[in-house]
Amino acid sequence: MADLIRGLKVHYAAARIVVLASSFDLDLIMLAHEAGAAGLLQTTTVPDVLIKSLELVALGESVFPGAAILSLIENARNDPAPSNVHGATGVTMDAPLLEGRGLSNREQEILRLLTEGAANKMIARKLDVSEATVKVHVKAILRKIGAQNRTQAAMWAVRHP
Repeated sequence: MADLIRGLKVHYAAARIVVLASSFDLDLIMLAHEAGAAGLLQTTTVPDVLIKSLELVALGESVFPGAAILSLIENARNDPAPSNVHGATGVTMDAPLLEGRGLSNREQEILRLLTEGAANKMIARKLDVSEATVKVHVKAILRKIGAQNRTQAAMWAVRHP
């Protein structure tokens, strides 16, 4: 699977690849992510969720199972080493990311919800703001802490309570 994803990325560099699997585990998710997939979804995903997930990928977001992200976060909490978990996020949590302490109170609140696996829509409802507002805050958080995606931001938050 990883070779197929890498091959597609060579021939279609701008392609956003989503893997559909009948079942998955953390190793499969990490393999797909490291190979360049923009998402991994189960074939049993209900059509509405599948469509919305594919729309997010088309907009440039990555879509991986929330349970996997929560598992990575739990592993990070239990791992005293300052390095990243199994290399899954492609970012180490050391000096460059320590500059991210300049988060506003709202950004800290949103980052906390990200670590719980909340989607933008859920965060917007919980904080009584629009999804667009949440998206702006998420982008600001990513920029401030030097993360490339929500998973890296969640991992950073776990390392920097």
